[in-house]
Amino acid sequence: MALIWQKRVGDNRYQVRSHGASVRLFSNGVFHSQWNPRDPLKGSLWELLLLPAFFLPPGQIRSVLLLGVGGGALIRLLQRYVSPQRIVGVDLDPVHLDVARRFFGVRDAELVCADARDYVAAELSGKKPGSFDLVIDDLFGHTDGEAERAVAADPEWARSLSRLLRDRGLLVSNFGSRRELLASGWRRPAIRADFPRSWTADLPTYENCVLATSRQPLFRRQLVAGTPAAINPNNPARRLDCRLRRLD
Repeated sequence: MALIWQKRVGDNRYQVRSHGASVRLFSNGVFHSQWNPRDPLKGSLWELLLLPAFFLPPGQIRSVLLLGVGGGALIRLLQRYVSPQRIVGVDLDPVHLDVARRFFGVRDAELVCADARDYVAAELSGKKPGSFDLVIDDLFGHTDGEAERAVAADPEWARSLSRLLRDRGLLVSNFGSRRELLASGWRRPAIRADFPRSWTADLPTYENCVLATSRQPLFRRQLVAGTPAAINPNNPARRLDCRLRRLD
């Protein structure tokens, strides 16, 4: 891979590298984002976060809140394959947002440099709840070169995110492992009673486990009807080797 940009801020070291048509962001050696405008669907973790969006009918996702932008690959995927009217991306790291604009080509999205907890609290206090059709919680930092969740998905956090969703909205949350997901606030009885329709998605090459949950039923047949072939779970030639399971 060719190094095309690097920067050091305090103890943090950032690099952007290219590999063919792909651009990749690394922070302190941790691989954060990849985007290939010529061939976007490569079977990566970012596509695993995109996949649950197809549980909802085309056109239903008009507004998206993405907590944790990284290089912005998921924003580019959402714009290409879901086409929401509004995307808000929140990231604590201003360098990540700069990289998203300069190297990943993120345009027509509201990029906010803020602590996600502060942003969510302000949204809940400043306007009526239920502003988003899709909320994606991908808040990861890194310790000793290993990625880990930056905000604990405890019951208070789960309740806060749930209040941001419209009635037929969808919540997608990335966890470091299935065990971490099952121990999260989303699995507490009171929250499960409000969000009884859940699925998980994971890849054999990652420990990560993605939760997709909603107050409304989520049907696999709806998802496979609208998902692009390269990441469609029903396509034998798919690139995304995803295991999709109900979690009720």
